[in-house]
Parts: sequence; C-alpha cells; structure tokens
Amino acid sequence: MKINEMTALELAKKIKAGEISCKEAVEAVSDAIEEKDSVLNCYVHFDRESTLESAEKVQKMIDCGEAISPLAGVPAAIKDNICTKGETTSCASKILYNFKPPYNATVINKMEAAGIIPCGKVNMDEFAMGSTTETSYYGATKNPWNTEKVPGGSSGGAAAAIAADEAIIALGSDTGGSIRQPCSFCGVTGLKPTYGAVSRYGLIAYASSLDQIGPIGKNALDVAAMFSAICGKDEKDATSMTGAPFALNDIENAKDLKGKKIGIPSDYFGEGINEEVAGSVLKAAKTLGELGAEVEEFSMPIVKYAIPTYYIIACAEACSNLSRFDGIKYGYKSPDAENLRDVYFKSRSEGFGMEVKKRIMLGNFVLSSGYFDAYYKKALQAKGLIVKAFNEAFEKYDFLLGPVAPETALKIGEGLSDPLAMYLGDIYTVMINIAGLPSLALPCGFDSGNMPVGMQLIGRPFDEKTILSAGNAYQSVTDWHKRKPSMI
Repeated sequence: MKINEMTALELAKKIKAGEISCKEAVEAVSDAIEEKDSVLNCYVHFDRESTLESAEKVQKMIDCGEAISPLAGVPAAIKDNICTKGETTSCASKILYNFKPPYNATVINKMEAAGIIPCGKVNMDEFAMGSTTETSYYGATKNPWNTEKVPGGSSGGAAAAIAADEAIIALGSDTGGSIRQPCSFCGVTGLKPTYGAVSRYGLIAYASSLDQIGPIGKNALDVAAMFSAICGKDEKDATSMTGAPFALNDIENAKDLKGKKIGIPSDYFGEGINEEVAGSVLKAAKTLGELGAEVEEFSMPIVKYAIPTYYIIACAEACSNLSRFDGIKYGYKSPDAENLRDVYFKSRSEGFGMEVKKRIMLGNFVLSSGYFDAYYKKALQAKGLIVKAFNEAFEKYDFLLGPVAPETALKIGEGLSDPLAMYLGDIYTVMINIAGLPSLALPCGFDSGNMPVGMQLIGRPFDEKTILSAGNAYQSVTDWHKRKPSMI
C-alpha cells in the first residue's frame, strides 16, 4: 500500500515506529497532488517546501518523544476558510485573493501541538456558500468517482482530496451540511461536531450561529482521532465549550450496538428522495439492527420548515459578516475606484461572486425594517420548534439515522443552473446546524452509476462518542469506506 493510501492512524503508527518518516509522508501527498490535481482541482494553495520544513520540525518532536498524539506526523489538508499564519487564506474568493493572516486559527495551533502537519489549502465554494464547489474563484473541483460530476460543497476540495488519496486527513467547515454532503458525494467520512465543541476562532465566518469546524477522513476512527485533537474550550471563542471526554480506544473497541435505540425520521423518506439513496440508507439501518440496535421509524413533520429557516438565518448573518470586506482594510480593492463610494461599490461588486452577492442581498432583505418580523423573526421562532423536535426525539432515541442528501452527486453545472434544487438538496443536513447537534456522515452504498451514497448519524449535544462508536461499528462490518474511485 502506498503511503498516501493509508488511513491517518495507520500512517501515524508507522511514523512512530520509525518505518516511515514525516518527510516521506509529506512527499507522498505532494506527489499525489502533482499527479492528480491538474484534473481534480482539490487544492488552491500548496507550498511543498514550507510543508517539508514543518515535517522536519515534527520529526524532531517525535524523535524526542514530545509528540504523543495518535496522529503525530500525519499531513492534514486545510479548508481555505481556516486561517493559517502567513499562508494565503482566501475563502476561494477574489476579494481575499492576497490575504495572508497574521495568526493561526485555534484548530491549527492545536493540530501543530499534536504533531499534525498542516498541508496545503483545499478548494471550496466561495465563502462556503454553495453545495457543489463550483462557486470558487479558482474554478470547480471535480469528483474523483466521476470527473463530470461535482464533489459536493462547500468542503468539496477536502472530501475529493481524501477520496483521491491527495490527502490523508482534512479539516473542513459545516454551516448547513458542508462537511457531510461532500463526504456523501465522495464516499468518505466526516464529522460535523456539536456547535461549540471546536473553537471557531480563525474560521472566516459565513453564519456565526451555524458554522462549525470538523474533520474529514477515510474512516470513523481517523475522524475521531482528529476531533479529539482539535476539540475543547478556547478563551478566544466565547461560544466554545468543553464536551464529554472520550478515549480513542473506546471508539475502536465499539463493535456492536447492543442496548442502543435508533430513530429514523419517516419524513426524510417522502417525496423527492432518490429510490437508490433511500434503499441504501434503509439497508444500512438493517445492518445497524444486526449489530444489536433497536431501529424504529418516527414522525418529524418540522422537516418541511428546515430549508426556509436555514436560508433566512444564514443569509441574514452572512450579510453582516461579509460587510467587513469593503476594499479598505484588506483584500481586493478595485483599481477603477475614484472616490470612497466607488471603493465600496466596485470592490465588493468585482470581488464577490454571484452566489455570495445573492445571499448578501437576501440577508439584507430579510433584515430590513419592513420584512424583519415577517421573515427573520419567524425563522428564529421556527428554529426554536426545530430544537424542541430534536429534544423530544432524543428523549426516546440514542441517536437518529437518515440520508445526507436526496440524490447522489450532480453533474457539473446542474446545481448552478437550478439554484432552488441545489438549496433543496440541503434538506436533511441544515436542521442539524440549526439545532447545533453533532452528525457523522459515512458511506453506505453506491447507486447504479457507481456513485457513493452517504448516511448520517445524528447525536445528542456533545455526544460525539456515541455516533463515532456507531460509525466505527458499522464500518467494521462493511467495506463501503474502503472502496476507491477508478476514474483517475
């Protein structure tokens, strides 16, 4: 097996044993990027030399016994909206094309303290606004399973890089499904943690009450190891909290689900879901039942309010967060501006892409004095009802099971030509962000076109341990996560 094809924990063990060096690990990833990325476009920035310098420092830590993390020595790709000191962090937008942060995000500092090597910035939808990674200033990323299809979004570059073995493990962000949906489309595993479980300091904001950084990897164990390295309270993020601790061995030793009760919202399987997707998820439910869990369907009619609630709240917060990009402080400034008004108007008009502009306009509309009560206030009320519905469900079930997306990967161009259909594709993921819950996405089958199907396990707040254990148990008796694309 090639180095870049190993799981993160497999590679870390070999590095610890001295069988593979950190330099060799970085070189293997770098070679894979050089070989495949001209086709896939997963990476927007990758500096081989500086990454090798970081690898040398980590190797010294390991040799001295300082790096005892389970992932010490492993290279990790970083989504382009997570700040890395001195390295371009652009949110895949023209307006931040030359922005080099003077500081690291907290997750980057935690990774480096654990001996994990930041390894390049991966492509995304501009400012994380999109479900296809087509709105990027750097061009679309392609799905390794079929390069005529999208990898999902907004963390499409990260998920595609994992699927194509251009990355060992990665960090993404999830505002309404941006980790889980690309994991589903690319056949990899990803965790959207509980809101507050991971510091958002250094994550360039889209919608602050919904955004969450999380790991993407080749299996649930890798994801659990990365999550344990980056989670926890951070004084720089007042919304961060200390969650329930867990040992990686607890996840690894979870081989059955005896005593667990799983709820399946029947409303997830109504009109609009592809039959092959529904069949794969229900087959996975049967497998979880064979592992000892009690599986039961229940009604959750609040699902129909998920999309409007999410897009009203997300766009309202986005228009506020993105007001700081004005051509004055940093980033793109229009060369044609002749006065202060021109600086604002032309810099933002030229610097932002169409999808971002649409969401800024929608956000300003729902916050305007004539429409605030009719839209934004009602969306917040609906949010309360969604949280209540999940709380009631978790009184009866240990975790919930559902599809990640109603379809497998779209063809390139389909989502942009029908934006409403693209937005409706988030129906199963956005409620989790609205309620601030953890959710694990993992592959559970393939459709007739050999495209991956994903399911998600939705847990109680700060109960990542339960869904990661269940995911690992499922992957111990299935091989969907081990299958590799043959398109490249």
